[in-house]
Amino acid sequence: MNNPSPSLIRDSNETLVDQIVRMIENKIDDKLLRTGARMPSIRSYADAQEVSRFTVVEAYDRLVARGYLESRRGSGFFVRERAPLTTTPQAPTNPQQLDVVWLVRNMFRQMPPHKMPGSGVLPHDWLEGELVANGLRAVSRLNQNLLLHYGTPQGFYPLRQQLQLRLAELEIAATPEQLVTTSGVTQALDLVAREFTHPGDTILVDDPAWFLMFGSFAVLGVKVIGIPRQQDGPDIAALCEMAALHKPKLYITNSVLHNPTSTSMSAAKAFQVLKAAEQHDFIVVEDDIYSDLHPGNSVQPATRVASLDQLNRVIYLGGFSKLLAANLRVGFIATSHELARRLSDRKMLSTLTTTEIGERVVYKILSEGHYRKYIERVRSKLDPVRLSTAKRLENIGIKVDIFTPAGMFLWVDAGCDTNALAETALEQGILLSPGSMFSPNQQPSSRMRINVAAMTDPLVWQFLKDEINQRSTN
Repeated sequence: MNNPSPSLIRDSNETLVDQIVRMIENKIDDKLLRTGARMPSIRSYADAQEVSRFTVVEAYDRLVARGYLESRRGSGFFVRERAPLTTTPQAPTNPQQLDVVWLVRNMFRQMPPHKMPGSGVLPHDWLEGELVANGLRAVSRLNQNLLLHYGTPQGFYPLRQQLQLRLAELEIAATPEQLVTTSGVTQALDLVAREFTHPGDTILVDDPAWFLMFGSFAVLGVKVIGIPRQQDGPDIAALCEMAALHKPKLYITNSVLHNPTSTSMSAAKAFQVLKAAEQHDFIVVEDDIYSDLHPGNSVQPATRVASLDQLNRVIYLGGFSKLLAANLRVGFIATSHELARRLSDRKMLSTLTTTEIGERVVYKILSEGHYRKYIERVRSKLDPVRLSTAKRLENIGIKVDIFTPAGMFLWVDAGCDTNALAETALEQGILLSPGSMFSPNQQPSSRMRINVAAMTDPLVWQFLKDEINQRSTN
């Protein structure tokens, strides 16, 4: 390759490095630079383009990372042979069967948030990205050495101190030594399940319940049995019957703002759950991931089983990815001192540590009081949307028989097979969450979960109106 003549634009919005990378990529893509061609030395390219050698070094390094160049020690940089990009053709087979993996996979498709009423997170325009951005900027200004090493297996200590204060507000006493940070509640559940169960053991869950558990527990060879969820908590008679019959190791529940119904457990039911756990010797795992959306006042009381038990037979889980940012995978486990140590060791053996950068960001948001005010704004915004969405759903023939005054979900009855409804919706770029996904037996259901914050697109409403009307007349 001959030394290029100066051709960079100095007052461009594009950096000099980006311009050099783009120029060389274009020449390689257009076959003006052939495989094996030697690139100009860093010095000669810098002189020809009248830029610093550091600029050329960074550009060459980026081209190596992108697969355009290769670096040969002592010889320089050479154009690399690039394999053509190929895609696997999609076979025109029968439609994919709806199951937990189907729903999770489609939740990660690049779909507009307002066409995803089946999602479990707030749309982007409901979130305050500046909170996270400010936290990241603050962390980036720290001594770099603090960001380069592993975190501690049990988690960033100041964050655990902050979580201790938050739990105290819920009347749950836990020292930092009783807390273990995790990569979201998903990892927390996995750690607890692996600690307590072996293939063939039984775990009890609410029915309906969070669908991701079913797939992850199946991988462990664990049997999952659903306990009917009532408006004030689990069916206690069914819980005791299944516990006596199957001798479960764990019972996993949402006491507050249950997913998918947004109902909360009464104090009486919470006491009965704890009594059943003691009688049948199982551990209660309390997943409280959505509870920050609950106002927790006298009009809408909320009882945590952990507040009654104080982490003796109850393991309490929480996290921030649902309400701060889905990509901010910071969760935690609160439990006894001994179990916290064991779970920390198990976490260390599986993933070493969680990412301390994210934990520092969450710590900053919590410790400066921003999170509390942000959640209050989200709750006040959800209240009118929840009510108006419920009324509109009723008007188009979708029954809202359980209306709760808090939370982002409505558990509704569409009056038809919601598996079929979800398949038709996906063909039009709309993601729904059919009720079958939320039951361990995954039988067809007329129920589905609606995220009220994601119900602003007129096309979604028109689709539901047309389909419900058509299916009701057939």
